[in-house]
Amino acid sequence: MVRSTSYQRQTRSGGKIRAFLDQELPARDSPGCRFVSKFLLSRRSGSKITRDELNKVVKENDKQRFSFSEDNLRIRANYGHSIAVDLGYSPAVPPDVLYHGTAVRSLKAIRVKGLTKGNRQYVHLSPDAETARNVGQRHGKPIVLKVLSGQMHLDGH
Repeated sequence: MVRSTSYQRQTRSGGKIRAFLDQELPARDSPGCRFVSKFLLSRRSGSKITRDELNKVVKENDKQRFSFSEDNLRIRANYGHSIAVDLGYSPAVPPDVLYHGTAVRSLKAIRVKGLTKGNRQYVHLSPDAETARNVGQRHGKPIVLKVLSGQMHLDGH
């Protein structure tokens, strides 16, 4: 599949945003948030991203990775943190089935160790097989695992 230059620019910008948000700096405004003005001035953003482009990445990202605060002064990642961030989500009963997308080369380790969060806060699970396949494609030849999340919840996991 050929991606548009706009999509590629948004993807690069998204990576810059994630890297900036994951910096372990003492001046966090609130859990996982950073001031947009600091991001636009940071070396990580370079001189190639404007406020308008940042707005577009947040609004149009198909995975809705980022969000602005109500006053639009701060930005945060909605999920996928590699550092401890309390996003204020409440525990919820999962659906009966969720899906995990990974690369075929990871299957042997998963069979030995199970699904592990690695350096993330949580294991990424998707609501449907197509989304999971898209996630798995980022890591190589994809494979989708069906997770019996409802039963796991009943079993206390």
